[in-house]
Amino acid sequence: MTNSKQATVVLLHGVGLDHTMWRPLQQQLGRVSVALDLPGHGQQPALREPQDLASLARDVLGRMDESGPVHLVGFSLGALVAQHIARFAPERVLTLTAVNSVCQRTAEESASVEQRLATAGEHFEEGVDKAIERWYPKEQSTVPADIIADTRRVLAANDLESYLHAYAVFARGDREIAGELGSITQPTLAITGELDPGSTPEMSHRLGAAIPHCTVHVVPGARHMLPVENAPALAAQLNSFFSENEGMPS
Repeated sequence: MTNSKQATVVLLHGVGLDHTMWRPLQQQLGRVSVALDLPGHGQQPALREPQDLASLARDVLGRMDESGPVHLVGFSLGALVAQHIARFAPERVLTLTAVNSVCQRTAEESASVEQRLATAGEHFEEGVDKAIERWYPKEQSTVPADIIADTRRVLAANDLESYLHAYAVFARGDREIAGELGSITQPTLAITGELDPGSTPEMSHRLGAAIPHCTVHVVPGARHMLPVENAPALAAQLNSFFSENEGMPS
């Protein structure tokens, strides 16, 4: 049996953000897409106890389209959640895309993200400022000021306890999924920005080496907020990837 119709695209955002980050990309895709809020984000209830990648994935899976397998696209923390869903609920996922995903952090990379987690807990506003500067450097970013302001507003509105529970999963979830990557069977695209300092091109290449049917693409000049910074480039890669893998045996 083959899949003859276009599958729905399900989009999972990054830590501290919400479904609205996907609007620039959704305008470019030209196919049905659904952007979900991760647990503890957007319209979802705040997190009041520690989480792991499995618990976040379980929540998202319960809210995903059940009409057929989807093109599952995750960004940053959302990419880790998407990997977990693809691994443990493969019948629900036609293709997997990991956008600006971390993978198998080194000891130095782990120490860096743990420091950011500590800063968020002690000096949340400072952490927001640093994230905005990291994502949209003043001297380099071409993202309109109103879009940057929207990102800052969403970040600053986070419930602190909930944010810290989610950020802890982002900081440690790559270790939780690392040993399972080789069992992901869906066609996979790992894509990141050339200048992303946290979810680096090297990490996407690690995904490419770990997942059996994984293609790696690095977008020149882009940083961490690829879906916002260069939605047309990401959409072009996604549309091509989706088309290549529709009509495949299910």
